Amino acid sequence: MLISSLDEIAQELVILPGVAPAAVIGAAFRCATGSAFELGLGAAFARGRFPGTAFSFFDLASVSKPFLATSAARLAKRGRLALEEPLAEFLPEAAGSPTGDLPLELLLAHRGGLEAHKNLFAPLLAECPVSKREACAVACNARRPECVEPMPSSGYPPVYSDLGYLLVGFALERRERLPLDEIVRREVCAPLALDIGSVRALRAEHADFQARCAPTETIPFRGGELRGVVHDENAWAVSGHGSSGHAGLFGTAEAVLRFGCALLDAWHGRREEWLSAANLEPLVRERPLGTLRAGFDGKSTEQSSAGKLAGSRTFGHLGFTGTSLWCDPDADRVAIMLTNRVCPSRENTRIRGARPAVHDALFSWAGAGSSGF
Repeated sequence: MLISSLDEIAQELVILPGVAPAAVIGAAFRCATGSAFELGLGAAFARGRFPGTAFSFFDLASVSKPFLATSAARLAKRGRLALEEPLAEFLPEAAGSPTGDLPLELLLAHRGGLEAHKNLFAPLLAECPVSKREACAVACNARRPECVEPMPSSGYPPVYSDLGYLLVGFALERRERLPLDEIVRREVCAPLALDIGSVRALRAEHADFQARCAPTETIPFRGGELRGVVHDENAWAVSGHGSSGHAGLFGTAEAVLRFGCALLDAWHGRREEWLSAANLEPLVRERPLGTLRAGFDGKSTEQSSAGKLAGSRTFGHLGFTGTSLWCDPDADRVAIMLTNRVCPSRENTRIRGARPAVHDALFSWAGAGSSGF
């Protein structure tokens, strides 16, 4: 681990401006010999709020989505499924719905014509349980009204939607006959030795998980401040302490950083035993009408949250709780940012301005490090 000023970056760009009360950031670059990645971490915490460390756990929110997509790619590599398979092949109850004929790949690419969101957790407000089967039916039938024409081969115009990911998560569970968090662990986290998982998995592995977990939002109907439980209401309603396709994973900054490094290794054909470049390609391929890929987002041409220093082929993802992962395959660099910007309220939106600045600082740090080898 390199000695760096990353702590100061976290303090000056996240904590002092009030972006979040806790932040752990990191960057990685491939050294000149090409033998390994060099990693750097920085951490800062608001005084009196959360006595965290660089190895605190954060709710990854939608940064869970790349783990779902990569798990699907791994299963495709082993012949367990094909990304072109329609949803109804996994979930027979989806047959006859507007979504039943859609392939997994287009659901992962947000091109299935689904609405952006549905409040699947609504029964919880009346202290009633949420039926997973009913949630699946609602998601299957959440077709946007403008998507009535036959679907083009490239899918409908993209609209970012958690619902497609929820359905893909259900599909993988049905095919593998395992809970989704166990599938993600088997396909991604265990092979890469990543300290990332669902709440129930991390609680079983770490007796101090709760103490090491950064708090998120204070939500009265859920009992106050959330800590060590998933923030996303739909994920909580449908999967509890497990994981959903769109959210539910927690992890440390180092683990997320190493995941990004593994993705770049796969991109460049350096990790064929885990994931080949051909298997990763459907997930990171640029697609028409926007930057959304299949499990990842790309860098937008203007005012990208990835910052100005990230290359044009950079791919990654953001999370609602204040998390981000960006991988630049041309420079062989990774930048990650884990915060709890929703603590105590999601109304704090300072992260929007902070993300580009932090990622620029991280890519700059990685560039300076790589030039020194």
